[in-house]
Amino acid sequence: MRLILICLLALSFSACDNILEVIRIDGPCSIQLTDGTTIFTEDSLEILESTGTITYRDDEGRLWSLTKDEYTSYSCGN
Repeated sequence: MRLILICLLALSFSACDNILEVIRIDGPCSIQLTDGTTIFTEDSLEILESTGTITYRDDEGRLWSLTKDEYTSYSCGN
């Protein structure tokens, strides 16, 4: 009985990996906002595939998120 419970828990945890699919893109990156301004970050971006939300850190290490409606494009690399 204990083995069955452990197997079920392992299966449920492995299924959770597919719920949040995050794409990580190494920086430096620039994000073009809908108001025409550009955000630059030296760190990487994380993009949640299901919503298009971008998460990044500013120069002071604070965490920020932008919804798909708040930006028009992003670019990372040299």
